[in-house]
Parts: sequence; structure tokens; C-alpha cells
Amino acid sequence: MEAVLGQGDCDLVGTDHQHGAANEDKLVEFCAMASEFDVGVQLRIKHTRHAYLIGNLLDLGPLAIVVPQVENVETVDEAINAFYYPQMGKRSWGPSSGYGIKGGMDRLAYADWWNNTGILILQIESVDAVINVRKFAKPGVDMVTFGENDLNFSIESYPSSPFQNLQECIAHVQTQLADTHVKVGAGSSPSGSL
Repeated sequence: MEAVLGQGDCDLVGTDHQHGAANEDKLVEFCAMASEFDVGVQLRIKHTRHAYLIGNLLDLGPLAIVVPQVENVETVDEAINAFYYPQMGKRSWGPSSGYGIKGGMDRLAYADWWNNTGILILQIESVDAVINVRKFAKPGVDMVTFGENDLNFSIESYPSSPFQNLQECIAHVQTQLADTHVKVGAGSSPSGSL
């Protein structure tokens, strides 16, 4: 961790459960190490259908969650509900190893702090998601990014795709979200940075 973070300033370090091994104990350790350097952890969850587990995963220490292969508004709603504490969402209380939690911290104070600090990212990986991205720009969604390879598979298999390549998809999403609060990460990593 020290060697990686010594290469320059960064706000987040990422770990990927979608295409890598998922071990909760190691996630807690990884988040604790990053916290020693005042850096948050971004976790890409195992599968879109696991959005209901986001609250549990956040209790282990990540600051940011990436939900891969978002295709519909129902997934967005489920992710928001699992990510945020009431009254913004429905996340259950219990962040024993949660990012920023300190002993004796008031439940309502932490919940309010979290609801204004945590980062929820949706990964767009299909032509349909690109077309419908405006519907995903709900309160609580902080950013959308792109899964370049899966999006290219979708473009190649989509009958009469309105987009010929990734750049056209990114441009469409940027236009659709220009007047919203949602940021567009257009780089080559799950967080959209190069």
C-alpha cells in the first residue's frame, strides 16, 4: 500500500470483487491499511444482482461502491436504498468497520455524515444502459462510468446500434447528464480516471 500510494496523490484505491476473489476479512484489512494513509477504498461489487448487499459491504470499510452492468432503474433504486441510511435510503445500522466511523460516534451524526460523503458509482456497459442513462440520474448517484469491453460487445451485437463506438456512447452520456448532479467518468478504470 505504501509503495502504491507513494507514487503520487490519490483519493481512492480500488479493489475489484467482480473479476477477482472476494474475501470479507481481506477487504476489512485492505480498507484499514488505506485508512492509515487517509485514502478511501473503492469496491466494485461481485454482480449487479448483489446490489442488496451494498450496506453489508460498506460496513467492512469502503468509501465508494461501483455497481457493474447497470441496465435498469430498479437496480439503481436498490443500490441507493442499500447505500444510504434513512431517510435517504434503507441501509441497516452496524458500521463497526465502516469508513470514517469512530468509537462513540452518534448514530444520527454518522448517518448524516455518510449520506453526504459516500460515493455511489454506476457502471454502464450496454447500449440500452447508454440510451436510458438519464433515468439513472437519481439523487444519491454520484457518478457513471463505462465498462469499455462489455460496452463494445454490446455495440457489436446490438441490431442497428445508434452508437458506433465507445466515444459516441460517452458523448451521448455526457450530453444526457450535463444538467444533472451526476459526474461522468470517461477513463479506462472503474472510477473513470486514466
